[in-house]
Amino acid sequence: MADADTGSKPVDQATLMADIDRTRAELARTIDAISDRVSPRRNVQRAAGELRERASQIDPVIVGAAVAAAVLVGGVAVLLLVRRRKR
Repeated sequence: MADADTGSKPVDQATLMADIDRTRAELARTIDAISDRVSPRRNVQRAAGELRERASQIDPVIVGAAVAAAVLVGGVAVLLLVRRRKR
């Protein structure tokens, strides 16, 4: 058998087998990477991880202020509805 890189040099069987094994391992890693990339479950897990990471970066003071503002707006809305019904 001739080596494709050198043109006419014969390749010993051990070298050829090692090359085949190396190629198989690379192909297996590539297939695993593709499977991981297109897996719906893994995509959901990645998205959830990114969401958790972003949520952990939010300043707790800002979150507290947003919650307080939402409660205040909700309370004002309830008061306005109660006053409107009394009339």
